[in-house]
Amino acid sequence: MILVDTSIWIDYFNGVDNNATDILDIALIDGTVVIGDVILMEILQGFKNDNDYKKAKKMLAVLDQYEMLGHYMAVKCADNYRALRKLGVTIRKTADVIIASYCIDNKVPLLFSDRDFMPFVKHLNLLSVLD
Repeated sequence: MILVDTSIWIDYFNGVDNNATDILDIALIDGTVVIGDVILMEILQGFKNDNDYKKAKKMLAVLDQYEMLGHYMAVKCADNYRALRKLGVTIRKTADVIIASYCIDNKVPLLFSDRDFMPFVKHLNLLSVLD
């Protein structure tokens, strides 16, 4: 099972061919891709065209869906953000903190290209699909 960050999905839906989208293709065929509610929201809000939005929504609906934030995870996210801040690292997007913290807590590998996830790999044991 892998979780795929929004940055990879954007490339995928835009037809970009790279190592990460190739891995996503294989994982979709194998049925090992899951999606979180935060990622689903980020993907769907990016579509300008209604037909593309509907197609993506239908395609993503078949994936196992996970709720990534609740009281417990909110506190874990704050803890992880603070731990990185103490190391001099500031994560720019709250959604990235939620996604990384969820993956760390549930030991789910993350497929990503966004550099904001690297401190989570280096300092907090986030599992990267690309490593």
